[in-house]
Amino acid sequence: MHTALRKLFLLALVAGLLATVWPARATDTPAIFPLSDVKPGMKGVAYTIFEGDQVEKVDLEVIGVLHNAVGPKLDVILVRLLGDEVDKTGVVAGMSGSPVYIDGKLVGALALKLGTFTRDAIGGVTPIADMLEVEQGPSSSTPAIAQTTAAPPRVDLPPDMAQSVAAGGQFLVPIETPLITSGLYPETLARFGKDFASWGMTAMAGGTAPATPEDSDLKPGDMVGIDLVRGDLSISSGCTVTTVIDGRILACGHPLFGYGSVTMPLSRAHVLMTLASSQASTKVMTTGGIIGTLTEDRQTAVMGKLGPAPRMIPVDLTLDTPSAQKKYHFEVVESPQLTPTLVATAAYNGIIGSPAYGEGPTLQLSGSIDLKGHTPVQLEDLFAPADLTTPAAFFLATEVQGDFGRIYSNPYELPDVQRVDLHVKALEERRWASIDSAWIERSEVHPGETLSVKVLLRPYRGSPFIKEIPITIPEQVTRGALQLVISDADFLNRNVQSLAASSQGALPGLEELITLINRERHNDRLYATLLQPTPTVIVEDKEMPNIPASAINVLNERQNPGNARLVWESTAGEWSVEMNEVITGQHMLSITVK
Repeated sequence: MHTALRKLFLLALVAGLLATVWPARATDTPAIFPLSDVKPGMKGVAYTIFEGDQVEKVDLEVIGVLHNAVGPKLDVILVRLLGDEVDKTGVVAGMSGSPVYIDGKLVGALALKLGTFTRDAIGGVTPIADMLEVEQGPSSSTPAIAQTTAAPPRVDLPPDMAQSVAAGGQFLVPIETPLITSGLYPETLARFGKDFASWGMTAMAGGTAPATPEDSDLKPGDMVGIDLVRGDLSISSGCTVTTVIDGRILACGHPLFGYGSVTMPLSRAHVLMTLASSQASTKVMTTGGIIGTLTEDRQTAVMGKLGPAPRMIPVDLTLDTPSAQKKYHFEVVESPQLTPTLVATAAYNGIIGSPAYGEGPTLQLSGSIDLKGHTPVQLEDLFAPADLTTPAAFFLATEVQGDFGRIYSNPYELPDVQRVDLHVKALEERRWASIDSAWIERSEVHPGETLSVKVLLRPYRGSPFIKEIPITIPEQVTRGALQLVISDADFLNRNVQSLAASSQGALPGLEELITLINRERHNDRLYATLLQPTPTVIVEDKEMPNIPASAINVLNERQNPGNARLVWESTAGEWSVEMNEVITGQHMLSITVK
């Protein structure tokens, strides 16, 4: 009997010891250590991964509590991490979300670190109570078009705590989130790195790993990825799991993007190694199988659910070069804030990755953005580098980005993008010419008369040449002095009754905006536009030129003119000729109609 009691005592003792060095099971509700009980000098542990999938214990000591540090009633626990590993690395990018325990109870997650250029292992812990409030936040089945939440600001340390840390480290900043990329070329990163940095992420080469049945078996301290692009190019961000309760994941301890309710794929992430750096140590990671959906991206944590992944937007890119054809397939997360940049990045990366592509060729784009319940947005244009530093692929990618941005920023409805198809043809020579001058045979003309406008164009290489644009003066044109604008497409789209820009907020809906976008001019044509000094009324996506004064008076007398706008200029006629090369510049001519 005495022996049996002793065995039971030893088993209880071992269980108690294990509880102090290992977090609760992922399916259990963790025991919570109240913030009110946290005192300076207390000892605790954090759990994180430095290499492989092995969660390691890191000892720590509480320095103090910073009240209202990142907002009203949002406190931060300041801690010092201890041990040989953190002496080398400091607080590591990707460590955000690492669970912190005191007396075997969950107190919060690492979320902040000392400012840049220090490896001092001082961290800020987001209290678990604040993280659990994410579940009670407002939810939505679809994300808001422009909903944003500011990332945690820099947190200044009070003088008494600043004295206990290294010199130059008197403030805390959010721990960087690694942006894991596979298949991303250095040139792509150079072009779009600023966009990634604005998201608060550190881009670095990573990889992908085969999915396994154990991917969704998460425990506190494991890594998860939030997938932004998958396929021939992959881009994911990585955070540490704080806790898993009934299939719900809490991670990061700070916002990922701060977009509120979101719908993004969650994947299992693995740590290849931890790279120590005096500027910013980081985890080098890979992402594995899809394990669920990220649903909330809030001030104190991100939250997701284990299970099926959300739908992503399929993007197909076909690149035709004189020697070969390359096809790429991607899937991009659907997010009003992220999708435009991600599609542009994927397109640019696919184009410059072809061995047959060089920086000199002209690129011809055709394609579409297919939206549920709407006419497709047509993508058609020609792109040539105007200098030796910016390749045509960048102009193409940013134009696609701009079209996406206009669709997503519309004030009418959240678009449901079904797929994106891009077909790019690389032409060997640089096809580009600028408008040097223009002239007509005579400056006095009559209605109904046909004349030829001669335009002197200067190509990228070779001799200047003359192109003629035949125009016919309309019968109903206003008599007197008029302006004839010889220009490229960009000038007209930006300056001459740019309906898509000036009427976007006054349209009935998204379909009319798509109509205006599809109506825009192409930059491989040379345009002649006759302008007359008579007013035009723009109603929704339609224009009524030469409106009489009586109608203007009626419009002005109305207290609310609705969707009508008045422009003190009218287009009397527009003509163009196809050039099969990119045209830039403009030239103004004056003519008199008798």
